[in-house]
Amino acid sequence: MDPQAFIRLSIGSLGLRLPGTALNSAKSGLRALSSPCVCEIRLRGFPVQTSSIPFVSSPEVTPDAQSVASSFYLEESDLKALLAPGCFYASHACLEIVVFTGRKGTHCGVGIKRQQIGTFKLEVSPEWAEGKPVILFNGWIGIGKSKQEGGKPGAELHIRVKLDPDPRYVFQFQDETKLSPQIVQLQGTIKQPIFSCKFDQDRVTQLDPLSNFWSHSIEGTDHETERRERKGWKVKIHDLSGSAVAAAFITTPFVPSTGCDWVAKSNPGAWLIVRPDPCRPECWQPWGKLEAWRERGLRDSICCRFHLLAEGQEGGEILMSEILINAEKGGEFFIDIDKQVRAAATPVPSPQSSGDFTALSPIDGGFVMSCRVQGEGKCSKPLVQLAMRHIRCVEDAAIFMALAAAVDLSIEACRPFRRKIRRGNRHSW
Repeated sequence: MDPQAFIRLSIGSLGLRLPGTALNSAKSGLRALSSPCVCEIRLRGFPVQTSSIPFVSSPEVTPDAQSVASSFYLEESDLKALLAPGCFYASHACLEIVVFTGRKGTHCGVGIKRQQIGTFKLEVSPEWAEGKPVILFNGWIGIGKSKQEGGKPGAELHIRVKLDPDPRYVFQFQDETKLSPQIVQLQGTIKQPIFSCKFDQDRVTQLDPLSNFWSHSIEGTDHETERRERKGWKVKIHDLSGSAVAAAFITTPFVPSTGCDWVAKSNPGAWLIVRPDPCRPECWQPWGKLEAWRERGLRDSICCRFHLLAEGQEGGEILMSEILINAEKGGEFFIDIDKQVRAAATPVPSPQSSGDFTALSPIDGGFVMSCRVQGEGKCSKPLVQLAMRHIRCVEDAAIFMALAAAVDLSIEACRPFRRKIRRGNRHSW
């Protein structure tokens, strides 16, 4: 398998301070730096990202060099677009970090206006396209001057901007998951068959090794059963020799919660993602658990929450991702250790098995996988990207294909259930 070239642009080691006499000056106008400060991180063609910035009170303190506040992942087409001057741009695009004090919003009905402290800009250069690891900037830099102090230096921002090659394998299901499609690897215009996908929702027989995971028999699904629950679904991933190398199956049925007609967070459906046990032929080893439910609102979403079942870890489950996908339009499920670490209230442990997520850790983790799916009622052909550094063999890629299939099928499994037609009512939900 040959990967496609991607680079990872990471922004981290953020800190904000006031130099020299400005630190003790009540007239500096920057006393608000002791309140929460945030920055908007902008790069042309990408959604704006936000991050908090800690205030550094001591001149001897340097922010953690390993902390990552934001990451952008760029492929060749992104770099070409950034390096090409736009219609309204005189030069190449810039990485722009705008720092504010205070927060947007209201307090007691009165609008709160945040104050812009300063801006850091770094122009995109041809160096970005060389595919080599490079630190573009690391250290303190002034981002504004104090008007009240007659133009003396104001706030200083500490920042580390780094580029790293981050090659990925790109796969696509050639048809809807329920139609048992072939899975190909995309390499430019070339589509190379790698796996096949077999979907089944029939009765599980004793000849099926997966039957060992069920504590009760699975009844065949019919129209009436589908009105109450969705269960018994399973999908196997086969390699080119026909051997099953990964699988996913529903362990907790998708059923409407009490008092409503959809799968709610209080009782989510769940999939178990498994891989062959290397020590016991015809046996399967649990690898991960995917839970899914429907979030109701102006625009309904499907929430997919994935836990890695790591051996030797206390509790046995590590939350790796929790993503909302637009039920109508679809969206992207992803696992990104940087984003998970920033969102977690407590540090994310380092999984030691994945297919191992090979030596995955919050420090060097970054992007792991993404899966783009369509919304309800649309022909979904999942597009999957995997970070090469976490894939050691074809079997490692297969387990992520099983996870992607489960994400895709969860969109269908979480659709609203139909209720029995009541007398005097022609319509059903």
